[in-house]
Amino acid sequence: MNDPLAPAERLVRYEAAFADLDPPFAFVDLDAMRSNSADMLRRAGGKPIRIASKSLRCRPLMRTILDRDDGYRGVLCFTLPEALWLAGEGVADLVVAYPSTDRAALRALAELTAAAPSTAPVVMVDSTEHLDLIERTVGRPAKPVRVCLDFDASYWVAGGRVKIGPKRTPIHTPARARELAAEIERRPALSLVGMMCYEGHIAGVGDRVPGNLLKTAAVRRMQDASYAELRERRAAAVGEVRAVAHLEFVNAGGTGDLERVATEPEMTEATAGSGFYAPTLFDNYSAFSLAPAAMFALPVSRRPGPGIVTALGGGYLASGAGGKDRMPSPYLPEGLRLDAQEGTGEVQTPLLGAAADRLRIGDRVYLRHTKAGELCERFDRLYLVDGDRIVDEVPTYRGEGRTFL
Repeated sequence: MNDPLAPAERLVRYEAAFADLDPPFAFVDLDAMRSNSADMLRRAGGKPIRIASKSLRCRPLMRTILDRDDGYRGVLCFTLPEALWLAGEGVADLVVAYPSTDRAALRALAELTAAAPSTAPVVMVDSTEHLDLIERTVGRPAKPVRVCLDFDASYWVAGGRVKIGPKRTPIHTPARARELAAEIERRPALSLVGMMCYEGHIAGVGDRVPGNLLKTAAVRRMQDASYAELRERRAAAVGEVRAVAHLEFVNAGGTGDLERVATEPEMTEATAGSGFYAPTLFDNYSAFSLAPAAMFALPVSRRPGPGIVTALGGGYLASGAGGKDRMPSPYLPEGLRLDAQEGTGEVQTPLLGAAADRLRIGDRVYLRHTKAGELCERFDRLYLVDGDRIVDEVPTYRGEGRTFL
């Protein structure tokens, strides 16, 4: 981790900031977030970064980031209702990263597109079924609904029998990308304006596996081979799609591989979101390091015995394949670890280690989430900390009454 402060210094700051606040609560360290932001912009090499809203889930923070630095442009949303809400709140340049089957939202999108075609959200498609669904839903709109073509970044080995990467879109070859683009262009209700390609097995998988040199080497070989193949294939796909449609943007990447996407001239922008908060998932990357910025505090509520205390709550599991790496991690004070039998629980989380004997009932312990924005589904507000002071209190999506997934 690229943390200018030692954990002990952080603990002093946080204890001062939260002296009068009772946990549980979640917060963002603005010093750390600004440091992470500067590092992501550096790695992007001047390529604009679109903010991934699912990794932030806090409208005031997204607005602050977009207003503060010209290096950020637009938002990559995770649902169409979310994008429509953000548009209504004055957020511009919105792309929905996942296809929508929400017919009411699609009808609302058609109405918004008719009123402001150049600023209405763009929706993702990767099949004629998506095109058919949109057309059946919106009929003959006054202005074409703007769509983005999702191109597959997965790495095919063993003749395509093994596919490494997120199971997203079936559009894997440049030829298929052109076919779908041509089909979109034939439909007057639709307008193809963008293309996206997310390599989750590179951007979202750390290439350092603690305690396992063999697995570390295997991950790095896979990622290097996959990226070499992908770079050429998606450049060809962009060329094929541009032959039949005018693209306003071509999006790729994530927090984990901004420096790679920066070298691809066909990609007009990158995406990042998790890097602002720096959850534990991003502790194990060799190309960069981040400072922990978002975390949560729990109260010590019990002392079952020597070397152990129990905190209230804490079972904020991250999505993905179930495993210990989905659980939050004790961060401060140093020297705490989870109990192997209980882990993090719905109503209690035992914490073991020498530091436990120094904690009293009512003390705060600080934990980090495995992923970024999912933590905001557990809390209705984030406290913003600058140095050793709380400088603001802002609502999460949940705090604004918005829970989209």
